[in-house]
Amino acid sequence: MPKVQIARKSTDTDMTPFVDVAFLILSFFIMATKFKPDEAVPIVTPNSVSSQKLPENDAVMISIDKDDKVYFSIMTQNDKQAAIDIIKGAAQARNIPVTDAQAANYFPGDMIGVPFNKLGAFLAMPNDEKKKYAQEGIPVKDSANNELYYWIAATRTVFAGKPLKYLIKGDNVSKYPAFEAVIDALKRNDEQKYNLVTMPEGAPEGTELWRERNQ
Repeated sequence: MPKVQIARKSTDTDMTPFVDVAFLILSFFIMATKFKPDEAVPIVTPNSVSSQKLPENDAVMISIDKDDKVYFSIMTQNDKQAAIDIIKGAAQARNIPVTDAQAANYFPGDMIGVPFNKLGAFLAMPNDEKKKYAQEGIPVKDSANNELYYWIAATRTVFAGKPLKYLIKGDNVSKYPAFEAVIDALKRNDEQKYNLVTMPEGAPEGTELWRERNQ
């Protein structure tokens, strides 16, 4: 019997379609990725092992920089009106006029670190000027004039009946009196629970958290 001749085919593969698909996927991720903006005030936090992610909504961040200046950030990416209501409520409690336009110029997540008597002018600044402006910090050292108290009180009012997280982010070299003043403002508002923001590091090998992350 004659042998059947099997036609030989080239083993070369045209990679052009694969390159096109890879380029499209890369382009999608570049356009869809949300990069974290640079902080107006750099804060170097201590390291810790934690499995919790930093919330972007329904939270407030109280920051303490290396010079013990205190800042207040409203984390309401999905509800800007809540941030506006907090700003106006806190200012009203101190009889400080803040217009709707000034409050609306606040972008959720931005750091506010000025006394109430400078709040309106600070909010009215263009965003690029705000980033360059040297904020002096929210006054907290005098317990009788701890202005952070009013920020927390206004936040409690706006988020009444809703879940809310309080985050405290302190620099490695910040001093205890500033932290104590922040805790005092929370306690005066009957807020006993808060989370400390730290720099995450790898879990020790063999621990339950390590096994969970490496499953």
